[in-house]
Amino acid sequence: MNAITLTHVEKTYSTGTQALKNVSFEVKAGSMTGLLGANGAGKTTLIGILTGLVRKTGGQILVAGINLDDQPELARSYIGVVPQEFNFSIFEKVEDILIDQAGYYGVPRKTARERADNLLHELGLWDKRTATARTLSGGMKRRLMIARALIHEPKILLLDEPSAGVDVELRRGMWEFIRKIHAQGTTILLTTHYLEEAEELCEQIVMMRQGEVVRNAPIQELLNELSAQSFVLTTDQLLTEGGIYNLKQKNATTWEASLKQGTSVTSMIQDFASHGVTIRDIRPKANRLEEVFIEAAM
Repeated sequence: MNAITLTHVEKTYSTGTQALKNVSFEVKAGSMTGLLGANGAGKTTLIGILTGLVRKTGGQILVAGINLDDQPELARSYIGVVPQEFNFSIFEKVEDILIDQAGYYGVPRKTARERADNLLHELGLWDKRTATARTLSGGMKRRLMIARALIHEPKILLLDEPSAGVDVELRRGMWEFIRKIHAQGTTILLTTHYLEEAEELCEQIVMMRQGEVVRNAPIQELLNELSAQSFVLTTDQLLTEGGIYNLKQKNATTWEASLKQGTSVTSMIQDFASHGVTIRDIRPKANRLEEVFIEAAM
């Protein structure tokens, strides 16, 4: 069964701008799908339509098999959303934000408090439960947004740039929590500009460009299409550009090398060593999904 089914969805604004053009794809129940695209690709418009903030101008959307046009309130009760912008009252207490949100979905107050306590513990906000939201750091506010989206225990979670403004340590902790709720059966649709995040978390990738879906495939299938991966390496010796690694000089000691699919980094290092060249440092130029994304969606 599909958690979300979009069929020929379109959106044209009153200005004449066509933000979505014949968008069709499925999000399978229990999956984690990444929705990727450059600014202006249509991702936020699509999230807006799913959450009722934007009205589509064509096509059909089913949420858990329910037509969004016929039963919008029921369909959206299956969805929890974490938008890009903070949209809670900064003067409310953290626990009250969660409990009040649960009330909008008819969750009894006693149940809401129990759920809020659990989420605050899970997301590292327990010590801030009686603090007003304005006193939280940016990362804590982001985690509060996730807790609020989950308070009514939705089957589907929409994460719109969940790691924006979050430092590396908090981001990794957030990934672990996202993995945990996904393992419990929650379907997740994730938009992100951190392609490392999509590669780390997602099973399926949908890429958009200028309002259209340009790629829709399992992430492993996309990665397998790479004919080569780029690396940046540092040596103490002067090298010659070109060759089997398509070397390009960046500065006196730094080079960019292209490693063909199926060739290991170890074998490249050994190959250089056999020619008297020692590689002092090596790192990927970009994560693998980024190279696919640049080719398909930029």
